[in-house]
Formats: sequence, structure tokens, C-alpha cells
Amino acid sequence: MATNHGPKPFTRLARATSHLAGKPATFAIVVAVVAAWAVSGPLFGFSEAWQLTINTFTTIVTFLMVFLIQATQNREAEAIQIKLDELILALDGARDELLDSENLDEEEQLRLHRKYLALAERARSKIRTHVNELEAARDRNRRRADR
Repeated sequence: MATNHGPKPFTRLARATSHLAGKPATFAIVVAVVAAWAVSGPLFGFSEAWQLTINTFTTIVTFLMVFLIQATQNREAEAIQIKLDELILALDGARDELLDSENLDEEEQLRLHRKYLALAERARSKIRTHVNELEAARDRNRRRADR
């Protein structure tokens, strides 16, 4: 296995940017910038250059943020998938065929999804039956106690 020397510069930048973008202080700064821009409108006569400034700025920031945040989400999703695969391997009785199931084609994923929905429905049915049995037993015990 390769030696891990820490994340690469782009990964560090993407993580830091994604983390920073989600902070309330960052939102407050952006609101302040937009407010300053709006207030400066009369000073610049609401000129085309004044409008172009905010349009260009927001377009560039949005474009860059989409890619940085997507890169972070992709890494996080892959890390979660690896952890889930490890859990599948660690559990006795777990189905190894589910490893790497995110790479199945859509029809195979839907088939598996339907299979697990059916299993979940059977489990919910058992729970409802058990709850009904418990409620019936409770009611019988109450009736006996009232006699």
C-alpha cells in the first residue's frame, strides 16, 4: 500500500473552501459585499460597469465553488462507500455481493432496491404483528385486573 503523505494541495484547497463556504461568517461577509455594492449604485449612477462588476464576480465565484464543493463531496462519498464496504466485510452473514454495488448499472441497482424494499416491508409487517400482539396481551391483562 502506498504511503500516505497527506492530502494533495487541490484536496486541501477544496476541503478548506468547502468548510469556509459553510460558515455563518462567510455568509455575513457575502451579504455585506452585496449590500456595499447595492449602496454604491447611486455613486456610480447604476452604470453598466457597476452592474457588470457584481455579475462577473458572482459568476466567477459560483463557477469555482461548484467544482470545489463537488470535488469535496465526491471524496466524502467515496470515503463513506469504503467504510460501508468494510462494514459489509466485517459482519458475519452480510452479503459480499453488495460490495461495490454503487458501480452496478441502473437496472441492477433497481432490482436490488426492490428486493430490499420487500425485505423491509416484511420486517415492518412482523413489527406491526408483534405490536398488535403486545397490545392485545396488555388489553387482556387490564381486563383481568378489572375483574
